[in-house]
Amino acid sequence: MLLITGVSGGLGGLVAGHAAGRDDVLLGTRSPDGRPAARRVDFDDPGSLPGAFAGVDTLLLVSAGYGEDDVVTARHGAAIDAAERAGVRHIVYTSLSGDGDHLPYALPHRWTERRLRASTAAWTVLRNGLYAELLAALAAPDADGRITAPLGGGALAAVARADLAEAAFRVAVDPAPHTGRVYELVGEVPLGGADLAAAVSGTYEPGDGLAAARAAVAASGAAPFQVPMLTGTYSAIAHGFLDGTGVPRGHLRGLLGREPRPAVDVYARAVG
Repeated sequence: MLLITGVSGGLGGLVAGHAAGRDDVLLGTRSPDGRPAARRVDFDDPGSLPGAFAGVDTLLLVSAGYGEDDVVTARHGAAIDAAERAGVRHIVYTSLSGDGDHLPYALPHRWTERRLRASTAAWTVLRNGLYAELLAALAAPDADGRITAPLGGGALAAVARADLAEAAFRVAVDPAPHTGRVYELVGEVPLGGADLAAAVSGTYEPGDGLAAARAAVAASGAAPFQVPMLTGTYSAIAHGFLDGTGVPRGHLRGLLGREPRPAVDVYARAVG
């Protein structure tokens, strides 16, 4: 039996879409609301986890990354502890790409990977690149078609979230061949500001730098921990750390068995 966490939305929700009609998959969510095959899984309430993980052979642990580092590591640690006690045999974890080590939110992912390596369960790590949909939020054109995000001359090896969901499901339903593997799931074609502008028939006119971007994020109503997260993402892109050249390529194509969706198309649809 496979349990997928975080199915109320985001990546987990997309993964759950692949499980429709299967009787060997359970869906983990904070609010099951009587849905068939759904179990209450609340990482902030460790008492909910033993029952949720009972009878589960494989756990697809979708990162619960919304929070400060200590909050996220506590969530993931509680989940892995409970999975071990419940006898879960294999944990598949959605992590962050290896070229993301310079990002402010990398630490909980690397901590979780280290915890998995010490686990009594078998494990697989899916190191996801940043979503093309996130790029649409970070670098949306204004009403005049100008992209002013401070991306400098850098580029992002963005990935369609739907491709990452499909890859995660493929691994989770048959995890044994992937035991002990770390997959780098980044885009094959890095996208810079000029590429994004061309996709929307706009112009790339970088703004006033990271300080201005930080102020804009802070004024947007973002949570305090999100300000360095988003500013750090701009910085990592601008300084050339997220273009995919620092990690192996081709893992996503191999897991999908096809060419990944063009991230630039996903971006254009998202901002359109």
